[in-house]
Amino acid sequence: MKKTKAGCSISRLDFILTFAGNFNRYMIKAIFFDIDGTLVSFDTHTVPQSTIETLEVLKKKGIKVFIATGRHLKSINNLGELTFDGYITINGGYCMAGAHEVIYKNPIASQDIEALKTWQEKNVHDRFPCMLVQENELYLSDKNERVEEVLTLLNFPEPPILPLRNMPEGDVFQIVAFFDESREKKIMPDLKNCESTRWSPLFTDIVPKGGSKRIGIDKMIAHFGFALDETMAFGDGGNDIQMLRHVGLGVAMGNAEEEVKRAAHYITASVDDDGIYKALKNLNIL
Repeated sequence: MKKTKAGCSISRLDFILTFAGNFNRYMIKAIFFDIDGTLVSFDTHTVPQSTIETLEVLKKKGIKVFIATGRHLKSINNLGELTFDGYITINGGYCMAGAHEVIYKNPIASQDIEALKTWQEKNVHDRFPCMLVQENELYLSDKNERVEEVLTLLNFPEPPILPLRNMPEGDVFQIVAFFDESREKKIMPDLKNCESTRWSPLFTDIVPKGGSKRIGIDKMIAHFGFALDETMAFGDGGNDIQMLRHVGLGVAMGNAEEEVKRAAHYITASVDDDGIYKALKNLNIL
């Protein structure tokens, strides 16, 4: 779809102009940010200075800022001293107001975890590494070159390695499966209560059916009391698509996948080119 110089799709230009021209009517009260590739650069593994300063301005204007990530809270290691009003973690499966008050949990059905263990045991020659994300810990079943590449790409702390059958009992909120799409098609029919939310060719996040960052946003809306049309979100990956479509104004980063850009109302510059600052400035929110 052809884009305007401002970065938005021509079919959505009227929406953007209306939004920018009627800011007092469509007052943004909450903004949700993905982390990797949105707040944090894949190249530097840090938050750009322009984004840090932008977040401070938003807070001073009384706009609440939230994290919306596939990461577990314990593995958010790349935001420095930044603080947020709430955290949608594990792709919407575990949500907190502030950093401590849990307002929503959505674990994977226990029979699906058992099905995963059984599949791995029956398919020894087709076995793949996976990470089980529990409430307070993450465990990796094995490690290979694919896992190493992902950990390096995301600057992700390496979890303890344990065979699936040796992992502690308890709710699992996400399975991070390190396989390609062809193997994904083989295993997903056995995980009957789950769906895949892939945002990298190296791995996918497996979550309960219907679970997404979108659900987390609804939980934050209910808890804090603002309206959906008063929300905005930034993202770059496949697991951000539902979120960008759901909020009042969804913004895709310039480094986002094409499918993500098509789902957004507005396309900004890349994370390394001050994309968050530029979008908020162009839309008269700063």
